[in-house]
Amino acid sequence: MIDHWWQTETGWPIAANTMGLGLMPFKHGSPTRPMPGYAVEVLDDEGRSVKPGTLGNIVIRLPLPPGCLVSFWQADGRFREACLEEFPGTYKTADAGLIDEDGYVFVMARTDDIINCAGHRLSTGAMEEVCARHADVAECAVIGVHDRTKGQIPCGFLVLKRTVSRETEAIAREVAELVRAEIGPVAAFKTVMVVPRLPKTRSGKILRGTMQKIADGLPWTMPATIDDPAILDEISGVLKANGYAKDEAGAA
Repeated sequence: MIDHWWQTETGWPIAANTMGLGLMPFKHGSPTRPMPGYAVEVLDDEGRSVKPGTLGNIVIRLPLPPGCLVSFWQADGRFREACLEEFPGTYKTADAGLIDEDGYVFVMARTDDIINCAGHRLSTGAMEEVCARHADVAECAVIGVHDRTKGQIPCGFLVLKRTVSRETEAIAREVAELVRAEIGPVAAFKTVMVVPRLPKTRSGKILRGTMQKIADGLPWTMPATIDDPAILDEISGVLKANGYAKDEAGAA
């Protein structure tokens, strides 16, 4: 598969394996290198460049190449605040990832999906990749939930394949052990819940942000694009059964 990564704001791929320029060697999980015109970097939260292979904030050095946005429609101030101010001299993609020693870009998650667990920055996307490798898992989602001691801890939701007849508790343990082996004990990945389905938009995007608010008992609104609102009630029930969403504020 020839992969690529882009955003609505850029209008064309930021990183891609371009046949017209000669295909580069494939690396699973990477759209290869930045396209001509894009100066892509990875920064820490203080705006400093990080070493190759280190997870951080993906940014693009200004000026952006032709075809990219120059502002938001009738909201220039909001554009500057959202995209340009946090890391001066760059456009903030709001995606988190890394660039390896060969210059290959790996987009791991939205920055909102990076959790801080006892001072360690962890990618929920990386954990989801590991969960999805289990033979009994059809799809999954990992969110960060509030923890008094560690700040946040990862919480996994698994949808099993229809042919699975094994005990769900055993599968949950195996998935937790798999993440511990791949990511390391620092991930503190212990909470795994099996659910019948995941809440999604009509275009198929999993509503991780809403799930996190429900788990933390924060106010949340019913997304206008949700495919089936009843799924959020199912998720709430599973969370309550596992000791979360005790002070759930409910949908507005």
